[in-house]
Amino acid sequence: VQLVESGGGLVQPGGSLRLSCAASGFTFSSYAMSWYRQAPGKEREWVARISSSGNRKNYAESVKGRFTISRDNAKNTVYLQMNSLKPEETAVYYCKGVGDYSSAVYWGQGTQVTVSS
Repeated sequence: VQLVESGGGLVQPGGSLRLSCAASGFTFSSYAMSWYRQAPGKEREWVARISSSGNRKNYAESVKGRFTISRDNAKNTVYLQMNSLKPEETAVYYCKGVGDYSSAVYWGQGTQVTVSS
């Protein structure tokens, strides 16, 4: 089982990034997927969630209207489009999968996002 995030990097305040999380080793289409982030010295926080079918999406209040979560079950990939990024959103971003029909929980290794001028 693997979840591999990519797409992180350095971006200026107000800029955009698109993160990807590629899954393998499990039935991706039966897993709800989420993005979390963890800033230095802070607890990991939930950012967004998408249902296994992609029909339901939920966002943390702090990112509503700026971030968009999506998935492509044919490509076993979940995405996070991040717009209007703020310096305080500098963090390691992780994807997480939770099975609809099992108790399995999978995490990726994270990708660094740095928002700085």
